[in-house]
Amino acid sequence: MPSHSTAFPTSRRASLSVAAMLCAVLGGCATLAPPPPAAAYVVLGEDGAAVARVVTAGAACPSIEVDGRALLMTLRAAPKTMALRPTASAPEDSKPSVFPDLICEATLPPGAAHAQVQGLALALPKARIERIVVIGDTGCRIKKADAAFQSCQDSAAYPFATVAAAAAAWKPDLVVHVGDYLYRENACPPGQSGCAGSPWGYGWDAWQADFFTPAQPLLRAAPWVVARGNHESCSRGGQGFWRLLDPRALLPGRDCIDPADDGRGDYGDPYAVPLGADAQLIVIDSSNSISRKPKLEDARSVQRAERFGQTRLAIEALARRAVHNIGVNHHPALAFAAVRRNGNPVELKAGDYGQQTYYGAVSPTLLPERIDAMLSGHVHVWEQVSFASAHPSQFVAGFSGTLEEEVPLPETLPAGASPAPGAIVEHFSSWNAGFGFMTMERCGAAHWDVKVWDLHGKLQRTCQLEGRKSSCAAAPQ
Repeated sequence: MPSHSTAFPTSRRASLSVAAMLCAVLGGCATLAPPPPAAAYVVLGEDGAAVARVVTAGAACPSIEVDGRALLMTLRAAPKTMALRPTASAPEDSKPSVFPDLICEATLPPGAAHAQVQGLALALPKARIERIVVIGDTGCRIKKADAAFQSCQDSAAYPFATVAAAAAAWKPDLVVHVGDYLYRENACPPGQSGCAGSPWGYGWDAWQADFFTPAQPLLRAAPWVVARGNHESCSRGGQGFWRLLDPRALLPGRDCIDPADDGRGDYGDPYAVPLGADAQLIVIDSSNSISRKPKLEDARSVQRAERFGQTRLAIEALARRAVHNIGVNHHPALAFAAVRRNGNPVELKAGDYGQQTYYGAVSPTLLPERIDAMLSGHVHVWEQVSFASAHPSQFVAGFSGTLEEEVPLPETLPAGASPAPGAIVEHFSSWNAGFGFMTMERCGAAHWDVKVWDLHGKLQRTCQLEGRKSSCAAAPQ
């Protein structure tokens, strides 16, 4: 897989400067064209604001043409090599993050019909979103602590590019990514031919290989809503997430550069993205959630409780803006995972402890009554759960590229199984047979046709979501 970055991040700009000087000496040289962007895409932010982004090796930010009018893009982030900070890995298995290119952006005017940068057309949002692709957990896992070394060069073992192409062919109006973009945490060790030579760490070269190159057809197909996963926490890929993907302003102290600021950088406020027809997405940052009860109520746990409490109140306020809301986060609070310990029978793990604890302190149903459904990832399967209780439907779409769960979910749940206190399961479905993507097609104010497709775009499951209730069936084969 090609890598845009090199070990000498200034080499391309230096080459351009040398070429410019030769032209000055020799005279008569044509104006050097700026290099094409390494990435060009649109992310949707607060109130659906469309933000165009480019990653470019040029000397200055390019202009963007919007409905025939040229606008200058502004600098979001200059090239930078970060000082090595504490990461999820040992220092000897980490390295400084290098971002060698300019990251430029422009907020597009509402209702813009056409936009392009250096001849590359950008996908713009529609006033009413009818067709949504949902993907998650897309990176290629190279992690020393788990002895997990996915074969990143093998399109069968790491098929995100295939998934992205099939999802783009479905022609969505919007792409929702439920988090975990970057999995190439450590160097590929000797003897692992499947990942040999892969970029690694949290700089641009790893981001490009793990996300921007394989996602290219889908980045061109539609604007994106991007949730943040635990792999984008400050101790992992947070620097890249804030620079490259988050739709809001890049602020000092919220950029995961200085570990002393992680209390800010590890949390993002929720925001709403309108879908039209009195419906909206609410994007929630759960990247710093916790899967089990902490042993000590230390300062970090107190801070987490405070921030999650604030987040829950903010979700409530946002949900009042529309009759029908779909939440988007990474950690599923209302789903299951399957584990097998030491050859024992399969056990079901309940949903995310952090949300159940901190949101549960506000409401027994965890989320506001106007939240119809949650879209999440984290568990590397596709899964759907609907409830006889007043909980929203839960969909999990963490099956789009990274290593699948070793233990699949059962076809049916044991009697009385519940993913959260008080949650009474009415309908459950899962698909564990490979990688793929999920789609949602609007059929009314509160009705969505939900479908599950394999990596080649073959239909595997069909579902109906009506308000908070959902049910699914296997597609005819």
